[in-house]
Amino acid sequence: MNFGWLGLTAAGIVVLGGSVAGAVGPVIPTREARVFHTINSLPGWLYWLLWLPMQLGNLVVGTVAGLLVAWAVGDLAVAIGVVVAMWLKLVVERFVRKKMAGHLQIRQRPGTSEVGAVLRGDVPSSGMSFPSGHIILVAAISCVVVPAIPAAWWWVPALLTLLVMLGRVYVGAHNPLDVTAGLGAGLVVGGVLALFVR
Repeated sequence: MNFGWLGLTAAGIVVLGGSVAGAVGPVIPTREARVFHTINSLPGWLYWLLWLPMQLGNLVVGTVAGLLVAWAVGDLAVAIGVVVAMWLKLVVERFVRKKMAGHLQIRQRPGTSEVGAVLRGDVPSSGMSFPSGHIILVAAISCVVVPAIPAAWWWVPALLTLLVMLGRVYVGAHNPLDVTAGLGAGLVVGGVLALFVR
């Protein structure tokens, strides 16, 4: 059994738990709002750099990208892991939202929960925002594909996950704890699946 993946899963539980604990208050925490506005107010030209990586959080695009990696390395286990990660993303996202049901009125999209939020692209101004499903997907699939690619390239999935996290806050789609919760949930899903991929 690979203790590295168990450690990553444990880290995911800690990140998810910490994000949930920070998100259950009656308002968006001041520090979180400050981080949101710092990222959200970055220059407009960054949108064109972050747009493409952000598409990896889309259910179809992220899944196809993971399947393309599985095809490129010729690994059926990775392909199965990617499909299971996509399905578990839906399950985990729904589970967390059900557990957070009493707080989701506060955890709305920044267009509703943050004063002066800049919304870019086709980002909705309202609706449930916690956790970020984009981040759950990209983090989980990154964990699944990493064992199949050369170690020298492991930084690429990690960087792409961070860019999606940054991008989702930058475009005004999520508050910071939404994306850290998504990261935690994605690491749990991906860490467990990676144990079976290799």
